[in-house]
Amino acid sequence: MNAACAAETGSPLPLSIGKQVFQVELAATPSARERGLMGRTRLAANGGMLFKFEQAAPYCFWMRNTPLPLSIAFIDTRGRITDLADMQPHSDTLHCPKTDVRYALEVAQGGFAQRGITVGAQVNGLP
Repeated sequence: MNAACAAETGSPLPLSIGKQVFQVELAATPSARERGLMGRTRLAANGGMLFKFEQAAPYCFWMRNTPLPLSIAFIDTRGRITDLADMQPHSDTLHCPKTDVRYALEVAQGGFAQRGITVGAQVNGLP
């Protein structure tokens, strides 16, 4: 199944970072990106949400109305992780990449660190 089809059906999109695989939801429209993981109280251990933007820019994220502690990876147009950050629930603190990015991947807090995923890692399977 291709990424566009996965987005349309709501099927999880598999992303791999090294030997680690995440099954993520795709937020590729303005309304889906705005909603993100707001209001969610559970996230699978290998789950997450991939935010895809039409063009690269320094997109910032916050946690308003999001009860789950999350970690975020900012990803450039080549699929490389440029920045990682932990985000606290219900916080308006902005988390911004140091450079332009095309994607952001949110997972349960600590999900990248526990798997040894660091800045510079390649993300495969991006739509």
